[in-house]
Amino acid sequence: MFTGIVEDTGEVLAVEDDASGRRVRISTGFEDLSHGQSISVSGACLTVEEYEPGEWFSVFLAAETVDRTFFDSLETGDAVNLERAMPADGRFDGHVVQGHVDATAEVVAVESVGEGLASDASETSSDESDGDWTFTFSLPEELTQYLVEKGSITVDGISLTVADRDESTFSVAIIPATYDLTTLSAKAPGDPVHLEVDVIAKYVERMV
Repeated sequence: MFTGIVEDTGEVLAVEDDASGRRVRISTGFEDLSHGQSISVSGACLTVEEYEPGEWFSVFLAAETVDRTFFDSLETGDAVNLERAMPADGRFDGHVVQGHVDATAEVVAVESVGEGLASDASETSSDESDGDWTFTFSLPEELTQYLVEKGSITVDGISLTVADRDESTFSVAIIPATYDLTTLSAKAPGDPVHLEVDVIAKYVERMV
């Protein structure tokens, strides 16, 4: 289980394809890696195969994972959000995140609060952000019943709160720390993202 609190961003160092899937090597500063460890990579729960502590780790993406994520377009140099699984005695600062991608969506708009709409990566990217941001994402039809205002949503492994929604989009408010410490600072309209809805909503739906 994860919490959606991104610990680090990593860079894709290598991508290798074969008949059964993709193997990806990612840079990281994590020192306590182990074989078989679960790690969230931009919201997808993956398993560490090989690693060099504090340097890199590799994961294998089965065909099912590739089909359900945007990892089919992952390339060397791409940035990804990283979070290690939550320890039983750890702090629970986000919400319950399983690392199961429910759908992919797109960035619809990125707005720097008070500065108008930013329409491309050159306008949305900077080393540090001094203000808040509003990100709007497309909302796949099959997920509409799970999103409510002020409810939780995971976007690329980041625990966020739904600020507003309609039948086809939803928006979230991004504080400077989240903008600077995750891959959101590199996102622009049209870019893909992973979505995971609140699992509690799924259980409620099933029970009623």
